[in-house]
Amino acid sequence: MITAAPQHGEPGPSPASATLADNPGRSGRRDRKKRATRLSLRNAALKLVAERGFAHVTVEDIAEAADVATRTFFNYFPSKESAVIGADPERIEELRSSLLSRPTGEPPLLALSSVLVEYAATIDADFDEFGEGKKTWFQRFCAVRTDPDLLYAYAAHMAEIEQNLATAIAQRIGTDPRHDPYPALVTASALAAARVAAIYWGANGGRESLAVLTAGAIEDLAAGLVPEKATLRSPQATEERSRRRLVPSTKKTEPHMSEER
Repeated sequence: MITAAPQHGEPGPSPASATLADNPGRSGRRDRKKRATRLSLRNAALKLVAERGFAHVTVEDIAEAADVATRTFFNYFPSKESAVIGADPERIEELRSSLLSRPTGEPPLLALSSVLVEYAATIDADFDEFGEGKKTWFQRFCAVRTDPDLLYAYAAHMAEIEQNLATAIAQRIGTDPRHDPYPALVTASALAAARVAAIYWGANGGRESLAVLTAGAIEDLAAGLVPEKATLRSPQATEERSRRRLVPSTKKTEPHMSEER
């Protein structure tokens, strides 16, 4: 692998990072281990909060239940609220970077859809790890999501995601979001559709693919939300979704939709 030489005064890659870059297998194993630890921490947080109540659970409790050190907890989440709602700062940056890397000239709503569907597919993959424990996980999630502190943390997390994506959309189309409301409008609309898909997904115990539901919701939005044509309302579409699964992929997928600005 060829890398550019660092500029004067700029640190070059560490031996460890260089080794990982040259050894994709090792990097893949490290990523899988990180993902497993993140899931373990979040599951432990949900379990404890469902049993004791949010106010009676500490970061130390969560770390101990996940069998990791407290300092390891903070490598993944900045607070116990973040662990419960799954607010990972790294994933927000991944969403922003993915949006900026979409093909130049791709319509904003289509670009957002591709990024949000890919993100939903990673959530599908995460929940597949729970296997028979998925139903229990959803029961715990429903029990804790009414907590006022958690609702506030979730709202703040979604606001941060929305701001980052709107800024990225503005950068893509070359506009100033302080004076042009379009980036905020298209981002809020896409996230609203994704949120409805997530609510439906959660209410049904995660039986369907969140990625497929997200794609369908944004397709309905792009098509003008015509009731008779809405895929999320169609029994045939529901049956078709039950046979489909979308999985995370490095290959960019573009769901079919029409978009006009």
